Amino acid sequence: MESREIEINRAPVLTLWAAVVAQRLGHDWDTALSLGKAVAGLNAQAKGRKLGIFSTKADGEEETERPAKEGGPGEELWIQVCGRPVPAKRTRDGLRAVVGHKPIDPDGVKAYLEKKLGVSFGTVKAAMEALAGAYEPEDLEQAAYGLYERFRPEIPEGKRGWGQKGRLDLGVMGELARRDKVETSHRPTKSGRR
Repeated sequence: MESREIEINRAPVLTLWAAVVAQRLGHDWDTALSLGKAVAGLNAQAKGRKLGIFSTKADGEEETERPAKEGGPGEELWIQVCGRPVPAKRTRDGLRAVVGHKPIDPDGVKAYLEKKLGVSFGTVKAAMEALAGAYEPEDLEQAAYGLYERFRPEIPEGKRGWGQKGRLDLGVMGELARRDKVETSHRPTKSGRR
């Protein structure tokens, strides 16, 4: 197996993976980019709180109430991506993940990913699309975060690893796609078909 490695931190890897997963689940690419950025941001917040880098909510401070699953124009809703509920709303440009109540700009996310991944952007995206394509959409949503944990860059544990770069091995994604494609092709889908 040819190993193609890229030195990068985890945030852009999770952003792109979550976007690829969201697209495989049926969202257009601009919506998927906004969802990917939200997943990575929510993940970073949770990890930062766990490590004591970010403060946690004070006792008695309530969590934001979750809006209904389906919302009309401008109303918030929640979309599950990589096992994480993501707040989103319908805008005049389409469905977008939100930070606070502000929609995430997909052009900004794309520029961020292109800057972080450089010339490897297309290659990494293609490897992730092959892995996501090895799964039926309903199976992918269940497996997505576990797959990310298997191919994400390795970094030191705890605060030492915060923001550090590690090696992203595209060969691992290819291997997972081939192995999982074989495994899932022998399992019946929810409809009972293979």
